[in-house]
Amino acid sequence: MADQVSRSAAKLAALIAVPLALLAGFGTFLLLGNAFAEPDPTTQPTPTETAPADPPPAEPVAMPARDLGEWDETVCRALLSQLPQELEGLPQRLVTEGPEQNAAYGEPPITVACGVEPVEIDPTDMVFPQDGVCWHAEEFPEQSVWTTLDREVPVQVHVPAAYDGPFQQVGALNQTITQTIRSADEAPAGC
Repeated sequence: MADQVSRSAAKLAALIAVPLALLAGFGTFLLLGNAFAEPDPTTQPTPTETAPADPPPAEPVAMPARDLGEWDETVCRALLSQLPQELEGLPQRLVTEGPEQNAAYGEPPITVACGVEPVEIDPTDMVFPQDGVCWHAEEFPEQSVWTTLDREVPVQVHVPAAYDGPFQQVGALNQTITQTIRSADEAPAGC
């Protein structure tokens, strides 16, 4: 009797397992088939998908070189040597002049200039301290211009209006700035 019960249980198990195995195999085939399928060129990415960014133009970004004193030049070289290759996903680009004091990222280019003239601000002007760096911003229709207020050698960043959240773009430089440029002896109130 036990032998007949064992055979019945084995048949029942086979009747259940074989269709489940076939179903699982078919499902795996469909999943893997879609993973390696050629994308349809007529479809557009959905809002949750991201299309790959276009590479920046090969031509350098026009930036002027400034006459820097020996110390400012040394500090700027240190800063530029430590800047990231990408800024918030934007690749670094070549500049026309002063690669030891200037950098650019993306298209339209976000530019970084080290050794600029310090900005004069009124006591009522807004300052933006963030991660150890104090910034002053000037807004223009085509861009915002951010300048450090608390560094011994000022840094200025131009962020085109095409980018949302310019403070985020500028803030991505804070760690490099604090690691390479000492704080100034004086800083405006609020910094």
